[in-house]
Amino acid sequence: MRVNIKKLSELTGFSQATVSNALNNKRGVSKETAEKVLKVARETGYLSECRVSGIKLVVYKTSGAVVNDSPFFSSLIAGVEAEGRNYGFDTLVYNLAKDAPDYEERMRELCSDPSRALLILATELEEEEARRFEDAVAPVVMLDNWYRDLDFSAVLIDNSAAAGQAVEYLIQKGHKKIGHLKGSYGINNFLFREEGYLRALHENGLEFDPEYTFCLTPSMEGACADMSGILQKEPDLPTAFFADNDMIALGAIRALLQNGYQVPEDVSVVGFDDLPFCAISNPPLTTVKVHNYHMGIAAVRCLMELVKDGMPCCVKMEIRSSFIQRDSVRDLSEEA
Repeated sequence: MRVNIKKLSELTGFSQATVSNALNNKRGVSKETAEKVLKVARETGYLSECRVSGIKLVVYKTSGAVVNDSPFFSSLIAGVEAEGRNYGFDTLVYNLAKDAPDYEERMRELCSDPSRALLILATELEEEEARRFEDAVAPVVMLDNWYRDLDFSAVLIDNSAAAGQAVEYLIQKGHKKIGHLKGSYGINNFLFREEGYLRALHENGLEFDPEYTFCLTPSMEGACADMSGILQKEPDLPTAFFADNDMIALGAIRALLQNGYQVPEDVSVVGFDDLPFCAISNPPLTTVKVHNYHMGIAAVRCLMELVKDGMPCCVKMEIRSSFIQRDSVRDLSEEA
């Protein structure tokens, strides 16, 4: 006899909705109810028999301006695929664009498919749309984003702490006027990095100057064009910038060089991500290294815990970054 939600409902005495919510760790189910449902589900083989036979990695795009074909995301996806194989699961990469004409139909299909656990690459996923995955019948883990008010486990970058570390480094190098090359799209990653930037300034007694915040498109070409437009107005520049990502940093550096500035002699720049070409850029870019491949591995492990045991609580896992010193920062402390 094949066990399904209806049969579990009959065996436990709870409604089908309650059983589904208990299996997927949804809000509104008591601990005692959830434990009873999970116990019966394990005893009948519902959880071990193959509700879930694979992983579906949903690459969600609102604009596609941040989630693109850059090495950052390809490495993250490679980590997911490799760890999935270690668990005997294949990974299906599923692109979901919010502006697609069949978006609503595809969203319904995703949420109603019990055969593949869902790993959502949620970098561009807004909270309102993320909430719709609460209806998914398969386990769900968010990757590269987190929502305080939603009951999803998530694996993400330590954005705020890493940005703060980058700004602390600039301060240690003697910089007191530190600007922000801010991504023009309001994704959570950029907002958390801004939080870290501002906190580091405050904790070190440095005043935030909004004139030193430049909003740039988060791509190399877009950031270069935006920065060139700003530089043509001959603004007062800080001695150093923290950039929300490497693409912004490298685009801004190109614009600075094209407009007669030297990096780092005139302006220092720190990036975020450590994309492969940062080591050979001109100058080699000092940046925050994100361990994206290992983020993918950690996300699969978190998802497998849900598949196996239906974890009794949501987990927020931040992957610690590293700091890579190269040649894009001038040391003013030695000149004091």
